[in-house]
Amino acid sequence: MIRKFYDAFANRDIDAMGRCYHPDVSFGDPVFLELEGRDRVMGMWRMLIERNRGTEVSARDIEADNYSGTAHWTAKYVFSQTGRRVVNEIDAQFRFEEGLIVRHHDQFDFRHWSRMALGLPTGVLLGWTPMLRRKVRDRARGQLDEYLRSDTPISG
Repeated sequence: MIRKFYDAFANRDIDAMGRCYHPDVSFGDPVFLELEGRDRVMGMWRMLIERNRGTEVSARDIEADNYSGTAHWTAKYVFSQTGRRVVNEIDAQFRFEEGLIVRHHDQFDFRHWSRMALGLPTGVLLGWTPMLRRKVRDRARGQLDEYLRSDTPISG
């Protein structure tokens, strides 16, 4: 299931990604913290894919049993707000229910990400601060809420 998810992501196939998730899926990472339910989680992925058309995704070190799994994945993209190139290394943890992903948690080094995405002075000087993390989280959540209120269909 993890391989199917990342293959679909690499191919920008949002519908196939959605078929990997349980209807009660939850997702978390350093930016979005906690998203509950397929509509919000798939809305986030659709928004990110649409806004970062040149994203390259690759996954490796995938391990799983019937209940849980892990993977390491790399996302290469241009951060739309700054035009800066980002290569983000991410560790993912998964839980499965009824053969589908019910919990997906991504972890990455926010400070390293902010240096790439935001550059000088913001990312380099403030990347470690709770203030910048909160600002990035609030902006991302606001963008997601606005996106979900739009007429953009969410599949899955």
